[in-house]
Amino acid sequence: MKMTFIGATHEVTGSCTYIEACGKHFLVDFGMEQGAEIFEKAVVPVPPNKIDFVLLTHAHIDHSGMLPLLYAGGFQGEIHATVPTANLCEIMLRDSAHIQEFEAEWRNRKGKRKGDEEFKPLYVMADAIGAISCFIHHKYEKWYSLHDGIEIRFTDAGHLLGAASIEIKITEDGETRKIVFSGDIGNSGQPLIRNPGYIQEADYAVIESTYGTRIHDRPTDYVTALAEILKRTFDRGGSVIIPSFAVGRTQELLYFFRQIKTDGLVDGHEDFPVYIDSPLAIEATNIFLRNRYWLQDAEAAEFIRNGINPIGFDGLITAVSELESREIKNDNRPKVIISASGMCEAGRIKHHLKHNIWKKENTVLFVGYQALNTAGRAILEGADKIKLFGEMIYIAAEIATLPGISGHADVNGLIKWISAIKPPKTVFVNHGDADTVEDFAGRLRDEFGLNTYAPYSGASFDLLTGEIINDAKPVYLIRKPQQDISPIYGDLVRASERLGKLIKTSSGRPNKELKDLTKKIMELCNKWE
Repeated sequence: MKMTFIGATHEVTGSCTYIEACGKHFLVDFGMEQGAEIFEKAVVPVPPNKIDFVLLTHAHIDHSGMLPLLYAGGFQGEIHATVPTANLCEIMLRDSAHIQEFEAEWRNRKGKRKGDEEFKPLYVMADAIGAISCFIHHKYEKWYSLHDGIEIRFTDAGHLLGAASIEIKITEDGETRKIVFSGDIGNSGQPLIRNPGYIQEADYAVIESTYGTRIHDRPTDYVTALAEILKRTFDRGGSVIIPSFAVGRTQELLYFFRQIKTDGLVDGHEDFPVYIDSPLAIEATNIFLRNRYWLQDAEAAEFIRNGINPIGFDGLITAVSELESREIKNDNRPKVIISASGMCEAGRIKHHLKHNIWKKENTVLFVGYQALNTAGRAILEGADKIKLFGEMIYIAAEIATLPGISGHADVNGLIKWISAIKPPKTVFVNHGDADTVEDFAGRLRDEFGLNTYAPYSGASFDLLTGEIINDAKPVYLIRKPQQDISPIYGDLVRASERLGKLIKTSSGRPNKELKDLTKKIMELCNKWE
């Protein structure tokens, strides 16, 4: 009975944990890295054809995106997930495969002129279709037996349609251990989906820590805050560009826009158009409507009972084809453009940024987490230029965030979730930036008396004895600055690390504060360079 941590260890994306028990080998999530990796990741200890099954917490690509690669390697087992998660993965994994194939084609087209070796995609559409065929559908709050000695139960995590925390009950050699994986814990008070569910007991808990040091600065209400951003942008003749996650966040925004339109909250611009320029987001929106009885949010349920589409309204325009996408820039009206990817790393949002981020009348509005080393994070943290399609583009647009709108619980929500469980033997903290993971684990230990462990990739644990088998150490892919023999230089390095930590935790601060901090840093650099 052994558990090994593979991904999202001292990092936010690429979730994956490997478990051996009862003669079976299985994974909890198998997600894709988003943004540059900081630490070297251990490989799954057995080949894909030896993995018996996968338990999937939810459909986001940083939890599900490597499943087609698993299938391509020979996996023929089952992928267990809730019904909506399986439905969403059907479109998301296909979309991911399409991106892989498109990128390979683009690289090879350029590479041929240079004589480069052929670039092969991570996986292709056939692999995505194969992985989709492996899904087994489950309901919330029901125990399922997967094998002699292995039972599982899904509980609503309140993060995304179908998202779940997963309880695993393992009985081996007469000994039973219960492990719970939080998955991504949702933010309370979100539209469309209900608040996170809670679990009462477990021997071991694996908890995410995305916002493990942050409290969401929640506005009085999202709709009013969003309407204010729209009003000031439209008044100066600009448009609002929203890099949004196609699944989950886009549908929440549509819910807000429907209310803004219904209540006439943008005075003088009541008929503004809202473009969804993401085929994936459009398909996901249809899945939300088909799975509306899983949403559970009381207000949304009331709309549905009264025959009202909670995420539809006049002025909503969908762009599916590339031609429809290109035509958006010819619409000179103040407008909203919602496009993916949410971290500005790929997809159509890059085109919209190229055409709009250099215009001071526009606003780029971030409505979700921006991982380290992503274009979205760079823009949010005050970059004055961004490279798009090989061209450096000046950033003149207003950069804004919608405070508190997050699919992830803040530190208080995380503490509430773990506190509901009768103190486990060990709490494993993962799925957070390196500093956040350590800080949150330390707080759980120091303030709440919990036995915590923040694993690095490759760390393994004996679930029967409660002992660490391999206390893996970090292997950096991005070099950390090394200290000189001079103690004064050492002080300088420590000061830079402190500044870096300040910057990493400042993404939710007001734009004025971010600009002031950026100005001071640039003045210091100009003085000493």
